[in-house]
Amino acid sequence: MSEISFFDQVSRNFWKAAALTDHDETLLRQIHQCNSVYQMKFPVKRDDGRIETVEAWRIEHSHHKLPTKGGIRFSEAVNRDEVMALAALMSYKCAIVDVPYGGAKGGIAIDRRQYSRGELERITRRYTFELVKKNFIGPGIDVPAPDFGTGPDEMSWIADTYMAMKAGELNALGCVTGKPVAQGGIRGRTVATGLGVYIGIREACEMAEDMAALGLKAGLGDKRVVVQGLGNVGSHAAEFLQDGGATVVGVAEHDGALLAPDGLDIHALLRYRREHGTIRHFPGAETLDDRDCWIGFDCEILVPAALENQIRLDNVAQVKAKIIGEGANGPTTSEASEALNARGVMVLPDTYLNAGGVVVSYFEWLKNLSHVRFGRLERRFEEGAFRRLLHAMEKMSDRSFAEEELKTLAHGATEEDIVRSGLEDIMVDAFHQVRGIHRSRPGCPDLRTASFVSAIDKIVVSYQELGIFP
Repeated sequence: MSEISFFDQVSRNFWKAAALTDHDETLLRQIHQCNSVYQMKFPVKRDDGRIETVEAWRIEHSHHKLPTKGGIRFSEAVNRDEVMALAALMSYKCAIVDVPYGGAKGGIAIDRRQYSRGELERITRRYTFELVKKNFIGPGIDVPAPDFGTGPDEMSWIADTYMAMKAGELNALGCVTGKPVAQGGIRGRTVATGLGVYIGIREACEMAEDMAALGLKAGLGDKRVVVQGLGNVGSHAAEFLQDGGATVVGVAEHDGALLAPDGLDIHALLRYRREHGTIRHFPGAETLDDRDCWIGFDCEILVPAALENQIRLDNVAQVKAKIIGEGANGPTTSEASEALNARGVMVLPDTYLNAGGVVVSYFEWLKNLSHVRFGRLERRFEEGAFRRLLHAMEKMSDRSFAEEELKTLAHGATEEDIVRSGLEDIMVDAFHQVRGIHRSRPGCPDLRTASFVSAIDKIVVSYQELGIFP
């Protein structure tokens, strides 16, 4: 397990980066601490009539921008330290990708597999009730989202409970993101974090100078990938990486691992898991009982996309990859990250790499506040303009477009097209900002430290704009 607590690890990374800035120490302490911690216990009635007490948290780390933003996880391992750490990471993550939120996080200490759908709904609604009572939720206050163990169902229950308690509030749907599309969600949210992981890794691999330093060629074409965790983040990241030209040679899940040196077909594997309920014994791959063996698989890119503290001092020596793409929050302890950096391994940090989810959550929030879906106003106009341009080209030449070809070429941007375009633009820009700090800031040892420097600098500007600090 981790040598120090999760929040202490985040703090260690923060202060390492803060030392590379010249900001006022009082302001740095303000940025570092969690502003509001709400711990609650409430009863829930089980289906068999028993009453059980559930423990939960909602922590707002920074109010430099409002609302605060962060997911809610259902896990029996949830505790105050973990939620504090994840809330802090959300503040830094939002700043790095220029999304105007403060950071927050929530957690309910349950194993969702031990509860029926009805019980989960009662727990979620009561949790929301507690948040509303204490003013810890609202479209301009604190906006939750899905995290480990939660999804669109839980978000729809939160939205429904909030709207029932805040009858008549115009922007009530903006109280939570990650909702089903029919209930105010946004197209493209499901794949957002995994797509962001792919975009970040792809962009890093395009830097020929950086790849040469690792003894690799630019691009994804010659890269072997191992993914730990095939949840929402890992499964989509693996699909995008495969479709982008990389070869996925290994995956790991809670019930074991698969190794296929010649490559796995991720799309086929995910279909197999849906049909069989497991990845074990997938044709063409070796099934391994040790679910932790993934860390030593031979590959160029390792993507831990499950939970925190997966790469630690006690196992970091097993890592053979030259690039770590942190799809999960805090999958590498601060000490292990320093050990990897000393070996010349490139770590693409979670504070940047898994920000795709909050970026698209931001788009959903904007959609809820504007009360119109992206693309609705301009799509038909764009298609008409493109068609007129194509018809003009036909008149100026002997070229004639078939109707199906016209439909493809004159395609107007849908909501999902706009979401993916916006996500890519933000992720690419943020990568080059972080990389620029790493290469230009004296004494900046790695991309993780650079990402924290980027976040600190931006949060300081926010405080200065508020007039709180000079």
